[in-house]
Amino acid sequence: MKPLPNPPPWTRPLPDADAPADMAVYQLPTGTYETPAALAVRGGSFRDKRQFAASAILVQHPNGDLLIDAGFGVDVAAHVAMLPRFMRSTHHVGRTVGEQLDAGGYDRSRLLGVVLTHSHWDHASGLDSLPDTPIWMNGHERRHASGHWDGKVFRHVSRGHEIHEYGFDDRPYLGFPSSHDVHGDGSMVIVHAGGHTTGSVIVFVTVPSGSRYAFIGDLTWQLDGIRRRVERPWLMSKLADHDPGQVRRDLRRMIALDGLMHIVPAHDLHAYDDIPRLTAEPAAQQH
Repeated sequence: MKPLPNPPPWTRPLPDADAPADMAVYQLPTGTYETPAALAVRGGSFRDKRQFAASAILVQHPNGDLLIDAGFGVDVAAHVAMLPRFMRSTHHVGRTVGEQLDAGGYDRSRLLGVVLTHSHWDHASGLDSLPDTPIWMNGHERRHASGHWDGKVFRHVSRGHEIHEYGFDDRPYLGFPSSHDVHGDGSMVIVHAGGHTTGSVIVFVTVPSGSRYAFIGDLTWQLDGIRRRVERPWLMSKLADHDPGQVRRDLRRMIALDGLMHIVPAHDLHAYDDIPRLTAEPAAQQH
């Protein structure tokens, strides 16, 4: 198996970001499901069982907070039952995002919404624990989710939620041609990466210390895709990706940024290790 061509590393200055002093990032893990590495990345082994994360990220900002994805929901068993049989696997369910926010004493009035990296079930299921929370989607993904077979769970859990539709400016960001600066200060920037689904996104977050995160959704399911420069197995790509060529181009863009930021594929359990969890007394600012 031949890896992707190694792209030139990013050598230009990183974009400016004026992250407020009280901005912070937390992980909210909601469970896992088991997948052989052979079905996750090219060259993986069937003996190597990976626990795929189903997690959300809370980005706190004085202008209002946002979740990135929603993890597993209250009715996750019913959501799994909506999937084609070939997509079902053993699941281990923890507390929902809603339960973790409440246990941490979080004031939900601060929550502006949930930014979905895309609308697949394991990113949207937890919307059922977040009633009255707006869903942030771009128009590409809203159209995809409204009609594609893989949007069935999203259509179920999103009933009654306001959809906040955002757009992209023709402003390049770290090699991606269009972007949306959420707060206008460079601390949270969404870029269009429409290969996995037509409206898939990557969310770049910069915290006050200057540390940077890239929450890349399902651009690759495991960090192996970045570190080993490998795509999904051919069959899984055919089943899962809207535009495999676009996935490949965006994957190479992220490979060029490896080492400059903390890259977090949504389903790589260990990619979350250095991100603190939300507690009743929030952890100290990240460094």
